[in-house]
Formats: sequence, structure tokens, C-alpha cells
Amino acid sequence: MADHAKTDTAFDRADRTAESSAETALEMTAKSPAPATTAKVSSDQGEFLALRGGGTLFALNITQGSRPQCLYAGPDLPGAVPEELALLSTRQHAPGGPNAPVAASLFNEFGTGVSGPSGLIAHRSGRDWAIDLRVVSVESDAHSATIQCKDALHGIGAAHHFAINPETGVLTCSSSITNLSDTALDLDWCAALCMPLDARCDQLMSFSGRWSGEFQIEETPLIRGSFVRENKSGRTSHDAFPGIIAKSAATNETNGPAAAFHLAWSGNSRLRADTQSDGARNMQMGEMFLPGEMRLGQGETYQTPDMLAVWSNHGLGTLSHRLHQHLTAAILDPRTAEKPRPVHYNTWEAVYFDHDEAELLDLAKAAAAVGAERFVLDDGWFGARRSDKAGLGDWWVSPDIYPAGLNPIVSTVKQLGMEFGLWFEPEMVNPDSDLFRAHPDWVLSAEGAEPVPFRGQYTLDLTRKEVRQYLFEKITALVSEYQIDYIKWDMNRDIQHPGGSDGRAVSSAQTRAVYALIDQLRAAHPALEIESCASGGARADFAVLKRTDRLWTSDNNDARMRHSIMRGASHFFPVSVLGNHVGPEKCHITGRRFSMAFRAGTAVFGHMGMELDLRSESAEDLAILKAAIALHKRHRELIHGGKFVRLDTAPHITAAGCVAQDQSEALFSYAKLDEEPATHSAQIQFSGLDPAKFYRTKLVWPSETPSISTPSIIDAAALDSEGHIFSGAALMGHGIQPPLTFPDTCLIYHLENAE
Repeated sequence: MADHAKTDTAFDRADRTAESSAETALEMTAKSPAPATTAKVSSDQGEFLALRGGGTLFALNITQGSRPQCLYAGPDLPGAVPEELALLSTRQHAPGGPNAPVAASLFNEFGTGVSGPSGLIAHRSGRDWAIDLRVVSVESDAHSATIQCKDALHGIGAAHHFAINPETGVLTCSSSITNLSDTALDLDWCAALCMPLDARCDQLMSFSGRWSGEFQIEETPLIRGSFVRENKSGRTSHDAFPGIIAKSAATNETNGPAAAFHLAWSGNSRLRADTQSDGARNMQMGEMFLPGEMRLGQGETYQTPDMLAVWSNHGLGTLSHRLHQHLTAAILDPRTAEKPRPVHYNTWEAVYFDHDEAELLDLAKAAAAVGAERFVLDDGWFGARRSDKAGLGDWWVSPDIYPAGLNPIVSTVKQLGMEFGLWFEPEMVNPDSDLFRAHPDWVLSAEGAEPVPFRGQYTLDLTRKEVRQYLFEKITALVSEYQIDYIKWDMNRDIQHPGGSDGRAVSSAQTRAVYALIDQLRAAHPALEIESCASGGARADFAVLKRTDRLWTSDNNDARMRHSIMRGASHFFPVSVLGNHVGPEKCHITGRRFSMAFRAGTAVFGHMGMELDLRSESAEDLAILKAAIALHKRHRELIHGGKFVRLDTAPHITAAGCVAQDQSEALFSYAKLDEEPATHSAQIQFSGLDPAKFYRTKLVWPSETPSISTPSIIDAAALDSEGHIFSGAALMGHGIQPPLTFPDTCLIYHLENAE
């Protein structure tokens, strides 16, 4: 599929005139022709399309002159052909309904008469709203297709784009709308697709939360009616992640039907799942437009963000495996996948805004001593930035704090063998800044709307070329001067009033402008790595990961909370891109205190890092931290390259692991987060192993026995020394008894093929 953000030419139009800023959300680039090989078939019943790959089947009726219809979307049905699926789906007249059943289309437009919500809502000043799109042509090959449709009466063209990854089975779909009339067309809503849901899936898993508590799982039964989740924060948000899983109530990690859907988009969004009176269910995802935001002039085209879909008959774990593989192989920059993820040290919770060069040099030396491979200087290094009330937008090194610039720190960091990273918040500006005083008109606002105070900052209007150029020049100058390896790109506020210079809403164009600026920086500095941070995990999606290398999962370094945050995020993202840091003994957000063994053990599974004042840690705790980092590095290839598996456990336990692709090795984490409701914990039943293999099993974390009662299984099976050999069948089917421990204890088991 073409990258809708990279092919956007909206900024060229915005630069030509300030009178049409709303148009900057439009995309005008045509799709390339599909290869000649086709998946189309014709029969007496009509024309059909079957896309297959990676265990997925997507079948459609594409009869010319008719409405396009999805006949099946889900796990492959070997040998099944679309025409038989169409026949098997035959419905009859239902008393009290239309004389003949109205078949669903890919948009369920109002003009079709399909009951339930439409995936396309458009009009011309209240007219031309009863849209009815018919197939004009289809281009396809074995794994992709573009279906061109048209409503000649209302002057609207549409194209539906589909591609199945033949390795992972992930379906990527999007739609584009073209105004064929000389009268402007207003788009109020355009989903990527109306995707039918498996009738067996009667429950939704959604991912909500808050700042410092992202990716919390919510389960909701699918009842007749609608489940709707909207996000208008200008980013993916802390509370409305653009992803959802439909599943059976009985589905778990390894068994049962399930389907995952994700909107690869970093701005406002809407997702909905609907159950109609006839029992039909479908899913819609797309951008949520603000009033009047998306207006198409004659010949102009809007393309939706990509919606990704993947199905499984074998539980939630298979969905995650396929999404992780797809992200790694088809979305991430290849150099990110090929390069070991460096262990971070971030200065934020050690110094906050209190920068002192000598102290930072000491921290760099302490970080290198425990095994850090990247040193990231966080907020507070620039302009008048001594607090969060001033300086944003003034992207030059503060001469008051750093009279010799950043050269002494950068030089020391690199001499210590670490990469150097720097924090930016490019999209924001403080009123107390040189930039705002010079250009107060460079911010987004809505006439007559009272600004919402939010961390003492405003949002810059990146749809303006001069704003993007200013930011590019300032950032690229610093990257070049200091040979910066890494940028932590932050965004610390929602955007309540995204109005452009002409007063029209430009939220969609703002998101695309962020993409364009990052793309420009990456083109200028191909080796530069970028972290997507938005006061934690509020900008996390596959589109931002197409141009960045890491997600900051949450600002909350509370080790107990991290287990639920990481577990939720892992449904869509591999742990290789999820930042997971060791925080201070007393968490700055929750106030809870945890041992270093628990803090460090928790951070091993993820893109490991540290965010604490190493100078205040005891020598004993520093030794434990160093050992955990060494453990992470020793198994980093397995953690980041293996197959991630979550274990089904009781609520007071969380457990997950990484299994080598050839099942020769595995590393599992088992965390006890509360007291046992029974005398003993349930067995740990590992997953993903080869039942025919035998594994030498060792407890490799913590270094000192965690058992509060002896003798324990640790002693009986010599788990803390030479280990014991168990069959994969026994480890999965029977499981291993964990030792009795206090709450907030993290155990890590290493399993290696003993043959």
C-alpha cells in the first residue's frame, strides 16, 4: 500500500495560498497500477476477487456496475472460492423489512439503503448525500487490489485499496474519495472500510487509560447497538488508543477466534463496532474530522489512513505475533530492526530542569559504568527553559547553563562509548519565549474560543511552511553540530482548538505536517533515530513508527504499573520498540517504593533503559542494576527477535516471555503483584515451546533466592545453579510451581534446548 502521509502534496497547495488551509489535509497522488497477475474470477453469479496470504482470506464481489461487497474476511478457508461464499450467504425476505435483503457494501452509503451507520458521509451544502457507489474497474494481483467505484449522479469517485502481507496475513486497507463535480464536496466521515466481523466474536477488547496509565485493557460485550470510541486530542491519546480486538468471550491467548484492527494514524480518530437488528456486525475506523475540516474542490482527492486487520482461530497471541512481524518487516526502518536496541540512560527523573554540567558529566560516567549505551539529555538544556513555563520554541543551547555549548557533555558521552540523544518538543511554544514574541500568529487557535491552559504552552501551526522550515533549520543545525544520534520527540499537550490562519480546522493537516517534518529530518540525517513520546504513550501507532524507532510507553516508571502497561501495549507492538525504564526507589508518580531487583527485573523485557539519579543509589543496588542490564544484553537478541507470548494468569500475576523462532530457547518473566488468594500460586504454564524438545530450565533473576520459605522448588530442581531438564510438553501442559515470594517480585526463567 502507498504511504498516504509520504505521498501527501497538501503542503504545496497550502504554500500557494493561505485562503485554503483546510485543503492541506487532502492527498492528490494517484495509486500506481497493480501488477498484471490477477486474483479475479468470473462466473454466472458475477465477478469476484479473492486475496490470500499468510493464512488470511479476503473475498469480495466486484461485479461491474454493482456495489462492491465483502463476502468474507478472516482466517483462510482452504479451497473455498468467493462465488460459493456468496451463495452460502444468501438471505431471504424478512417480514417487516425490505422486499429483498439489502446487501452490505464497502461503505454502506446512505444511498444503498443499508441499515446502520454509513462509512461515508458527504454532501454539498446538504445535497448529494444519498451516495451509491458502483464498481467501475478493478486492478489486482495475488495479494493486492484497487477497486475503482463511481456515483455518476452525485459526482463522486471512490477507490478501495487492499494489500495482504503474504508472510504475516495482515490486511492493509484504505479508501480514497474524489470530487468529480465543480461544486465543493464536504466530507463529514470517511472510514477506511466497513469491515464485517466474525459472528463468533461477541466481545471487544479496547485499550484506554490515562496519563501514566496507558494501554489498560477494557472488555465489553457486543450487544445490539454501537460501541464508539472517539479521540479529538490531536494525537493518539492516553485514553483512546486506535486499536481494538474482537473475540469470543472464551478466547484466551492460545485458543479461540479473534481479530485485531488498528488505525495507523497519529491524530483525531473514531472507531466503532456495530451490531444490526439482523445480527450483522461490522467495524469502522477513520479520522474524526472537525466541522468543515475536509472540503474537496473539483478533482481533489482525500485518502484515509491505513486500517490494518488480522485474524486468528488460535487466540490473541497469534494476532500479536503477526502484527509484531508485520511492523518489524514492513513498517519499521530496516536499520532499526537490524541494529541492537541500545540500553538508555535518560536524565529527566534525575535532574528535571536543574541542569548542571558537572553533575551531568558525573551521571554520564555512572550510566556508562552500569552498562548504558545511550545517554539522553532531557528537557531544560535550551533557551530560558528553567521550568515548563518558558523557552519552548527557542531551540538553541542555553549559554547561561552551557557556556561551552553541549560539547563537553557530548564529548564525554562519546568517549564513554555511548550514543548521545537530545530532547525536543518541536510542535509547541511557550508564550514566554523569543519565538512567540516574534511570531504570536504562528499558533493554532479558534476565533472566539477561550484557550485551554495546558502546561503553559501553545501548539505551533505546522501546516505553515515557514513554521516547519524554522523548526527544521534549528533542529538540523543542532544534529549536525553535535553529531546527535537520537532525538526524543515529545508532545506534552492535547490540541483543543486546531484552527489555521483562516480560522478553518486543520487537525488532519497538522498531523500530516508532523509526518512531513520528521520525514524531512530523517532524509537529511539518515542515521538519526527518533523516539515518539507524547507525555508518555499518547502518540503510538504504526504510522508514526514508519518514521520513528521507539515508543515511550508511559511516563510512569512504577514497576508494578509497568507490567499492565507493557502487557496492554504488547497486543499491537513488539517489546523491541517499547521503552521500559528502571525508575528510582520511590516512584515520582505513585509514591510507591520497590526494590531494585523488582525495578530492574521489570525493565528487562522491553527496550531497556534507566531514568533515575544513579548517584543516590546504594552500591548494592547499583550492582543489581548492572547485573540486570548485563542479563538484558545477554538475551537481547532473544527478547527483541523472538516470538513474544503472554501467559494466561490470575489477576495478581502477570507473565510473558520471548521464544526463539526455532523454539530452541526462551526467556520468561513471572511477576507477582499482590498477595496470593490461595496457599500456593498456580503453576506457571509456559507457552510457545516445542513439546518434543527438552529444556534446561534455570531461574536467572533475581540473583539471590526470592523464596520466603525453604526448601523450595528452587532447591529441589537446582534452578539457581545448573538447572533441571524438563520436557517442553511438561512445562506447557503441567507447568512449574513458582516459589513462595512476597508481592512485587519478578522472576525470570531461562529455558534452553538441552539436546
